[in-house]
Amino acid sequence: MRSYEVKNRTNTEDIKSLRLVTAIKTPYLPDGRFDLEAYDALVNMQIEHGAEGVIVGGTTGEGQLMSWDEHIMLIGHTVNCFGASIKVIGNTGSNSTQEAIHATEQGFAVGMHAALHINPYYGKTSLEGMISHFESVLPMGPTIIYNVPSRTGQDIPPLVIQSVARSPNLAGVKECVGNDRIEQYTSDGIIVWSGNDDQCHDSRWDYGATGVISVTSNLVPGLIRELMFCGKNPLLNSRLLPLIEWLFHEPNPIGLNTALAQLGVVRPVFRLPYVPLPLAKRVEFVNIVKKLGRGNFVGEKDVQVLDDDDFILIGRY
Repeated sequence: MRSYEVKNRTNTEDIKSLRLVTAIKTPYLPDGRFDLEAYDALVNMQIEHGAEGVIVGGTTGEGQLMSWDEHIMLIGHTVNCFGASIKVIGNTGSNSTQEAIHATEQGFAVGMHAALHINPYYGKTSLEGMISHFESVLPMGPTIIYNVPSRTGQDIPPLVIQSVARSPNLAGVKECVGNDRIEQYTSDGIIVWSGNDDQCHDSRWDYGATGVISVTSNLVPGLIRELMFCGKNPLLNSRLLPLIEWLFHEPNPIGLNTALAQLGVVRPVFRLPYVPLPLAKRVEFVNIVKKLGRGNFVGEKDVQVLDDDDFILIGRY
């Protein structure tokens, strides 16, 4: 019989209460390996500004560009260094159920507090197959299901979530379809986080979302915390929208990687196929920072416009 006893066993209710979770960026050294010093500084900035959880190795953290060994190592490193201060949610999802099971076993073995699971992408399955996929990983521990059809090519409909919601380990859903879906889940008593930064204010205060799993909070964690904790604030939300729109001009994490490099908090190193935003967008970011105020952003260096030659693009690492 397989044992699901793991260190740092977390109650699912502790995950359900999180209001600000940052999908944390993974920075690199010039040879393409993880820059753990810069990574630790980024996580510390999230803790200092009130984030309650981090997603490790998600889309934003480029788990899709990691080996599983790298992936599990980074989850374990995050737990060992920061697990007492912030909830560590490991992205151990896969389009292969076998891989998802194995990675989730390893993730909980190294101490992650919860798992993030996506529905099988590319080789899509039936609704019954989707349910079976999630039922294969839910027994291991607290789990957030991630619905992002723009990336997977397949929606996770409410029928699937309602079916697997019988598991006590389902913490909730990271939902990117929109606020009508969020409202439907909250009316059914299912915890849901907005996966869309541009909608998260309204999701939280008008549609019942518990909070947000955010990309933008990598850059301005204090402002996103204020947006999630301090009541309706349409003025702050409108101030943040130009930054959010800039971040998602190209597929995430291209904008975030460019922004953090120009803020001087990570090296300007990209694992391909990601490449930096063009010069005009890099100039635009500097202007956005000045308008919002440099003090609201992570890091202490002056924001600067990097030249094309400043960036290192790595295909093999």
